[in-house]
Parts: sequence; structure tokens; C-alpha cells
Amino acid sequence: MRLLFLGDIVGRPGRTAVIERLPELRERWQLDCVVINGENAAGGFGITEVICEEVLGAGADAITLGNHSFDQREALVFIERQRRLLRPANYPPGTPGRGATLIDTRSGQRVLVISVMGRLFMDPLDDPFAALDRELEACPLGRVADAVIVDVHAEATSEKEAIGHYLDGRVSLVVGTHTHVPTADHRILAGGTAYLSDAGMCGDYDSVLGMQKEESMRRFLQKTPGPRMEPALGAGTLSGIAVETDDATGLARHVAAVRLGPWLAESVPTFWER
Repeated sequence: MRLLFLGDIVGRPGRTAVIERLPELRERWQLDCVVINGENAAGGFGITEVICEEVLGAGADAITLGNHSFDQREALVFIERQRRLLRPANYPPGTPGRGATLIDTRSGQRVLVISVMGRLFMDPLDDPFAALDRELEACPLGRVADAVIVDVHAEATSEKEAIGHYLDGRVSLVVGTHTHVPTADHRILAGGTAYLSDAGMCGDYDSVLGMQKEESMRRFLQKTPGPRMEPALGAGTLSGIAVETDDATGLARHVAAVRLGPWLAESVPTFWER
């Protein structure tokens, strides 16, 4: 199976890059499932229903969120009816929405997508390890799901790596989000799970984490309150990870970084480009 995960969409440049490029990439790479983190899609803070539907309409099969899940208050309502929009599974019981969903692909296979949030240097949610165990017990790889993608929205790379090793052999891909900076450690772990500490962002990299440079620098220099942070408005870059799984096991066979757009060196999955 061919899987693509793209990192946090930041503002209009990220949305534009995804909406304009994803349909062509689905066809070019014959993708079975595409998952995108969309928690910064609406002006850098949260997601609206209109944006959610635009991203799904462009070819995303599921959208994951994180610590900005409910920055747009309307998300408290529409997340209940949109089963392909996921907030972290380790939010407390009673939080609107869901933390996992089972996607039926065009080829007839099924992909379980799970979102969790880390607890180091983040809001203290419930235990992500226990939440992952619950979701995988209900829908195990190889018996119910043909592939499993886990988005770990976390600050600390140590926590992301620990979750990666904890799930090794039980899921197809563990990928980190939140820091908006793509890491170079994509690999297949000993048990067959593809791993990447952070997918980076879909947004303008001539920025500070996708936001306009001037206000970001001013805050560091002056240490005083200022206007609301706004996304940078230059051309957006797609950043993420491509994984090909073994249909017999659901584990990873090939993995590659994906970077398409200005400022970063381009990277594509050569095993699909032959």
C-alpha cells in the first residue's frame, strides 16, 4: 500500500500548496491513503469546517489535529459529524470528536489513522501510550486494519521516539508533528514500523515556523506583548513522508522524505518515480 503523510498546514500558503498539488500527487504516485495534519490551517490557529472540506476534497483521506484542535470554536460542533477529522485520542473522556478512524481506501483496503498528543512541554492530557493501546486492541494491524498510521503531536523528540519504539511492529507508520521543522531521521525501525520525528509543515518556510518573521523576531528582542501572530504569505512547500507497506504484513518496505516547494531541498520517493 502507498501512504503519504503531510505535516501541519499553516495558513493560506499551506492550504494552497495542498489543494493545488495533492490531486496530481495522488495520481502520479498512485496513492492509497493520504493523511494531513491540519491544526494550523485557519490563519495558523485551528481549522474551520470550510477548510476541512477543502482539504478532504483535494484528496486527503483524514486530517489530524493537535494542541490547536479547538482554537476555532466551530470545531467543537462540526468535529462530531466529520469522522475523518481527528483530535488527539488522549483528550479526556467527553471531549467532542474522536481520536481514531478507519479509512476505506479506493483499492478496498482499510487504514486505521490514530492521533495522540505528547505530554512533555505540552498540555497535560491523558497517557498517550494507554490511548494507543486501546485503539490498537480495538483495531489491530493485520486483523482489522491493513495499515496503521499514527500522528504523534508532540514537542519532545524523546517522547516521539519512545512511542515509535513502543509501537514498532504493531503499526505501519509513526510520524511526529507540531514543531513545523522536518527532521532527517526517517527510517524503518527494527520491527518494521516506518518512523519520522517530525514531518515539518505545509507552509511558507521563509518565516518563523510558518508565521511572519517580523513579529516573531520583535517578541524575542523586546519581550513585550504585540499583535496577533499571522502566517507568512509566501509560496508554500509540502513537507512529509512517503511509505510503501507490505500487503501481507502492513509493515513498511520503503520510506522517503517528501519536500516539494521553495526554500528546502526537494525530496521525492524515488521508489515511486522510476
